[in-house]
Amino acid sequence: MSTKLIMPEVVINQVIAHQFDSAHDAVKTNDSVEISGFGKFLFNEKKAKQKVNKLQKVKKGYEKMLQDEEIPLKKANFIKSKLSNLNVSVNSLKPKIEKNEDSGDIRGVEE
Repeated sequence: MSTKLIMPEVVINQVIAHQFDSAHDAVKTNDSVEISGFGKFLFNEKKAKQKVNKLQKVKKGYEKMLQDEEIPLKKANFIKSKLSNLNVSVNSLKPKIEKNEDSGDIRGVEE
């Protein structure tokens, strides 16, 4: 692409990175993002809740495994790494779910 447009590759990478960063930021604040010529991405609250529930069950399982004192150090470190990743995933979804719950459903509410 850089040779076709006669532009430095660094500039093209910066433009692409900026577009993805902007889309990512928009998804954090909105329930949908549309990228012209590429598609529309929607936040599905039901699937997010299911994912959080599943991740929390897996987290409990890992925490039980860590309570075993006979677990090898290498495996314990691996599990701690997995727990860290699970926490990041859960913490990224929870604010979005809570924001949608706080807004409430106002359909059918009369003035």
